[in-house]
Formats: sequence, C-alpha cells, structure tokens
Amino acid sequence: MPTLGLIVGNRGFFPAHLCQAGRRDILIALEKEGIKVIALPEEATKFGAVESLADAQKCADLFKAHREEIDGVLVTLPNFGDERAIANTLRWAGLKVPVLIHAFNDEGGKMTIRDRRDSFCGKMSACNNLRQYGIPYSLTKLHTVEPSNPEFVADLRRFVATCNVVRKLKNARIGAIGARPAAFNTVRYSEKLLEASGITVETLDLSEVLGWARRMADEDRAVNEKLVQITDYTNVNGIPKTSLLKMAKLGVAIDRWVKDLNLSATAIQCWTALEEFYGVVPCTLMSMMSNNMLPSACETDIVGLLGMYILQAASGKPAALLDWNNNFGGDPNKGVVFHCSNLPKAFFVEQRMDYQEIIAGTVGKENTYGTIVGRISPGPFTYCRVSTDDVNGRVCSYLGEGRFTEDKLDTFGGYGVIELPEFQKLLHFICRNGYEHHVAATKAAVADGIAEALTTYVGWQTYHHKP
Repeated sequence: MPTLGLIVGNRGFFPAHLCQAGRRDILIALEKEGIKVIALPEEATKFGAVESLADAQKCADLFKAHREEIDGVLVTLPNFGDERAIANTLRWAGLKVPVLIHAFNDEGGKMTIRDRRDSFCGKMSACNNLRQYGIPYSLTKLHTVEPSNPEFVADLRRFVATCNVVRKLKNARIGAIGARPAAFNTVRYSEKLLEASGITVETLDLSEVLGWARRMADEDRAVNEKLVQITDYTNVNGIPKTSLLKMAKLGVAIDRWVKDLNLSATAIQCWTALEEFYGVVPCTLMSMMSNNMLPSACETDIVGLLGMYILQAASGKPAALLDWNNNFGGDPNKGVVFHCSNLPKAFFVEQRMDYQEIIAGTVGKENTYGTIVGRISPGPFTYCRVSTDDVNGRVCSYLGEGRFTEDKLDTFGGYGVIELPEFQKLLHFICRNGYEHHVAATKAAVADGIAEALTTYVGWQTYHHKP
C-alpha cells in the first residue's frame, strides 16, 4: 500500500471553509484507492491546512517523522493556497520524493467572495515557487479537477506508479552472476553511471555459484524444497530427474546469495558456460524469481534487468525480458517478440518446461533442459529499455505501450505477436540511437507513470513513444 504525505493549501484572502470540505473530499478519494495518508490533523492548524510559517514547520516536522514511510506528496489547493508555505514545507521536510500538484474546480454559480476558490490561479503560483526552490513536481492531466472525477483517479494511479519507480530505484541493489557472454557486446554497460544514479551492482563469478551448487548433497533439505517448488511451478513431464536436481541446487545457491546481499533483482550468464560445465539452463529458476517479483534477466543484461525492475515497480506485476525479434507478415505495426525462455508464467496462455532448442545442437540436448515455453497471452503491455550512454556520460531509456495480440505462431520458446502504434518509427529510433535488441515488458499500461518518474525525478534522458 503506497503512502502519500498530504499538504492542504490555504490563503487568508480566500474562503478558508473550502479547505475543510476539500480536505475531506481528497481523503475520500485517497482512501478509495487504498492509499495511506500522512497529514496534519484537522485541529493542528485551521482545518488541517498549511498557510503560515508555523503551519509549514508543523507539516514539515510531521513528514520528517514519517520519512521512511512517505512515497510521495500530494499538494491540494481547495483555494488559492499560500505558495510560500507549500514550498517551505517541502524544502524543510527534505523528503526528495515525487510531488503532485492538484487544484479544485470553481463552480459557475459560486463565484462570490464567500465561495470563489481561485485554485486555477493558485496552482500556477505554487508551481512557480517550487520551480524557484528547485523542487521537481508532477501535474494532473486537467489543470483543475474534482477528486471524485475519474480523471483524478487516473492521475492518482499514474502518480503512485511514479512514486513506486522512484522509491525502488533509490539505493537499488542488483546482482550480476557471471561475465557478459563473449558474443554479446550489446549487453555492455557502465556500472559507474548506474552507481551515480544510486544503483549498485554486486557481481558473482559463475564458478562460485556453480561451486556452491556442486557441494550440495542430493538429500539436502533446501534442495528438495526447491525441487518441489520447481515441480509445482510448471509441467516437468519428460524432464530428466538429474536435470531437475541440478536446477534445484543452482536455485538454492542463487537464493542464498540474493538473501545474503539483500538483492532485489539478478542477471545471469547463460550462453553457454552453464550448459557446458553444469548441464542445465537457468531459465526456470529465473522465471520463478520474476514471477515472484524478483526479476531476473539472461545474458547478464544488467540494464535490461533495470527495465524489468522499473516496469515491475510501476505495475505491481511481473516483468520479462524479450527480444524485438521478427516482423509479422506484412503489417508494419506488428512484430514478434521472443525469448528461449525465462519468461514468468504470468505471461503465458499456458506453459511447460522444455529444452533449449537453439543451443542444444552445440552443447547437446541433455545439457539444455529448463526453459519455460509457450505463447504469451493477449492484452495490453508496457515496454521499457534502459541503456548507459558511456560516450555522453548519461543513462537513457525509451518506453511506450502496445498490446499482445491473439495471433498464433508455429515456433518454439516463449513468444508472442505484438502490435504497436507507429512501430516502424520506434524501430528507426532504436536503430538510430544504438539501443539493444532486448526490451523489458509488463502486462499493464503504465508508461505515463514511468516516463514521469524517469524524466522529472530520476533525470534520465527518456523517449516516450506515442502515436
């Protein structure tokens, strides 16, 4: 459940009684969305609003006392509001979280001195002061809107997604297991640029995790518990018991490392060391982690993993890493996405465990069991790619929305047909700017909230693809 700090703006020249009703209406809207609120009690100041220097200090102190809880701040203006008090509250609280500015509508029949709000104008003054103070902020789609309006509900949901992304990226800790596969220059990235954004990468040599797995006895309790988790997760008919046991041991080793280092996501080397020297693919384990909201990306694609992590934070649903892989017939706005695969099972119409057909011819079928295969179920999705532009010293990204279609294919791995508006324009953007062929996806429409998070608060160069 997200938690928002609430600032109710007031200004002495305007009807203060509007703050009482406005505060009540905004709290009702927040409660309906399941949002926890940290706000001044109604008796702490006039109607619990913030107007004076003393009010600002009280509200700032309250927010500081709940610093670890507050994901974002909603500023609501039932009347013009005191822009200085709002800016001071945010500066003194020092939360460094997203801020949403909301203003109430005036009513045509209530424009006398008793009921006129002037929130329309006050919102501009509040934004002007926040700009002067260097405090970033977000806006509602409509300049003024009632809390009961579905447009405002949509604003809240976008803002919560923005808050979740910003919170998750702060002090993020992700793990890289194994080196970049030699043939995959596309997954190069700058660890230092990520660190500058507050994202730490912990590395683990592949030989260490394989060494830990090899030391485990077949009778180990944790290994057998993991084996049960695997067989409960997917259909394993036809998969050799020895392969399942190897997967279980590798899964226990990875789980322990993740727990010991307090990691929230992992990227794992695959091609082809794991298959040659251990005898399974890690896809099922990665699928299970991603499905349990601990995203895991293949080919040690750390920045691809970040796209998954961001999408998961925004949607509250599992994310996957895919290839932009093929055209689909002659439709310029359709294409095929694919991976071998480690997609979370939440993505599929139906799925099962199989062997990895692409590399089986190189390392032997018996060494490639563990993929999760099937067709992606139809519905909306959001895609996101993060990359480090080492030449220009910045992190950049692109994102947008589309849908998985009902179209069927006769192929293997984890796959689906997608449809995107102006897909060819996006493909030109990807190629012109040297982005990777991997892209992360989640089965929800959350692009607006992510774009706001990455541009306004995280400060990454971001392209939001829209029709």
